[in-house]
Amino acid sequence: MSPTRNRHRLTGLAAAALVAAAASPATLAHAVPSASVSPTAVAPGGRVSLNITGCGTRTGRATSRAFGDVQLTPGNLEASNLFGGATVYPNAASGSHPVTFECGGLGGQRVTIYLTVSAGAARGGLGGSVESVSRGQIAIGGALVASALGAGIWVLRRRAHP
Repeated sequence: MSPTRNRHRLTGLAAAALVAAAASPATLAHAVPSASVSPTAVAPGGRVSLNITGCGTRTGRATSRAFGDVQLTPGNLEASNLFGGATVYPNAASGSHPVTFECGGLGGQRVTIYLTVSAGAARGGLGGSVESVSRGQIAIGGALVASALGAGIWVLRRRAHP
């Protein structure tokens, strides 16, 4: 065979291989999905948003010892984003907790990231307003309230007796 004929034959084989590769279905696995928790640090009882992109499925879930199991729902028609929300258990231990995101059903692609639960809960109720008030301030406030009530009663009595 001549070198020219070999070159034509190799060119034809390369073109056929290229066409066959383009026509065949992709056998490569999807890229690893990307997940996020927002905020990344939260107090017990706080709320977090959960998001995973790149699943290629319309269902997913996120699981953690900090909040349990949460079903994720699509954020758009293509299901490229799955969203959910969770409330961290009020008695969740402080520290770093793994959050495992799973695409589709059991056996789907998984991604694990971490959520930090801060020590202690946010103050509720009076929010510390009573701690910063001294007895003197309470006495002055009580005297002002009493004088306002007294002045209001005096004005009402004057109107009643012309």
